[in-house]
Amino acid sequence: MGREAGSDVGVLAGAVTGVMFDFSGTLFRVEPTEDWLRAIVADAGIDLPEAELIACAALLEEAGALPGGASPRRLPARLEPLWRERDLSPAQHRAAYTALAREVPLPSAELADALYERHRVPAAWRPYPDTAATLAALRERGVPVAVVSNIGWDLRPVFRAHGVDRFVDAYVLSFEHGVQKPDPRLFRIACEALGAAPADVLMVGDDAVADAGAAALGCPVRLVEHLPSRSGRTD
Repeated sequence: MGREAGSDVGVLAGAVTGVMFDFSGTLFRVEPTEDWLRAIVADAGIDLPEAELIACAALLEEAGALPGGASPRRLPARLEPLWRERDLSPAQHRAAYTALAREVPLPSAELADALYERHRVPAAWRPYPDTAATLAALRERGVPVAVVSNIGWDLRPVFRAHGVDRFVDAYVLSFEHGVQKPDPRLFRIACEALGAAPADVLMVGDDAVADAGAAALGCPVRLVEHLPSRSGRTD
């Protein structure tokens, strides 16, 4: 997982009857920004020199345009309301991230939408090295698992493509419920889906604000370090 802390979760799971996991930065990480841009440029048939590609990718990362990647370093004031509520619906999610991409001088204006589409495909994501083993161990112990994510699109195909969907009992996604973490209501929905009392459900995530919201219900919380994607890595 994010901090490759599967063994820690295994130990803690002995005292709970369910586990909730965040998605990005906890179970999966998105591809590096350069690889993200490179894939789209290649698909568009654009001949972009490597130095220009690297420079453009750096601007996209600074803008926070890659969902699952770094947050914006400087968020334009006009985008603040949209950013705060980006995970409440697919339309808001797309609008927020394509707007951030358009803050960057892209090789082609059409690339903002293409970049957004790219981040939703399974190939853009990689599970952390211990994700499958951790989820499998919980399944062997009979501990049900829910994925609780602030997101604007259906991540189930990512889990299926990487062979770990069979270890997940429920997906509780913000855009499907119109509620974002740290709102306790999203965690309550997950606990109910797992058939367990909040005090018996462990929340594992990488965000000290969003994921720690589960504590308001009485859930134990385990935070892991968000390890960024690294170019050339396939784990």
